[in-house]
Amino acid sequence: MSHTTINPESLPKPSGFAHGILAGNTVFLGGQTALDKNMNIVPGGIVEQFTQAFSNVITTLREAGGEPEDLVNVTIYLTDVDDYMANGREIGRIWREMAGSQYPAMAGIGVTRLWQKEALIEIQGIAVIPER
Repeated sequence: MSHTTINPESLPKPSGFAHGILAGNTVFLGGQTALDKNMNIVPGGIVEQFTQAFSNVITTLREAGGEPEDLVNVTIYLTDVDDYMANGREIGRIWREMAGSQYPAMAGIGVTRLWQKEALIEIQGIAVIPER
């Protein structure tokens, strides 16, 4: 099966990876931190970083022709699980604003560090795009 690389112009240019890969009707969404277009982690805490990272995921998904409701699996890597949990209500509200109330299979994993030292969160996912 052939596949298509998905690298939206609005996201930082990747080097050594792809933002997404479309294989058939499945989109594999590479891990996204809270990088803005200028390759800087957005200022603020976990809520602001979640918003940017998830926005980057959704941008890639939409570039591939999908929508947030097509997400079937999301993995969230966190440098501070307690901070994420303490802000869970706000993060949940932002999720619903950005993706609706349908949730995919999910996992949250605590890690000691992410690629950018300032990054608090990285989100990756898988989506299946139905025929529309």
